[in-house]
Amino acid sequence: QVQPLESGGGLVHTGGSLTLSCTTSGGTFGIFAIPWFRQTPGKEREFVASISWSGVVTYYADSVKGRFTISRDNSKNTAYLRMNDLVPEDTAVYYCNADPIWRGTNWREADYHYWGQGTQVTVSS
Repeated sequence: QVQPLESGGGLVHTGGSLTLSCTTSGGTFGIFAIPWFRQTPGKEREFVASISWSGVVTYYADSVKGRFTISRDNSKNTAYLRMNDLVPEDTAVYYCNADPIWRGTNWREADYHYWGQGTQVTVSS
């Protein structure tokens, strides 16, 4: 069972930046695509960004395109989500996952059976 672990969340003001980190245990990190999702109370997880196993291919939700950057360092078994120009609407718990499949433009919460604890991002106005 591959288990994702997120870190790096916090409280920032509007316009601020944060970098989230994602590692995994129980599998070979470098063979997995890494998607990021986020969730606000009472809502389903929303896709944010994804990166292929090699790091060459990335995909972003329209809501974060141009502000967020996903990257990875397989030598450190870590993926990153750099978030710039944060706005209150970005406030959520952020989750990563590990996916043996590159899903192109179709990343869904329902495709994953295990979720980590997530990391809270709060953007104050």
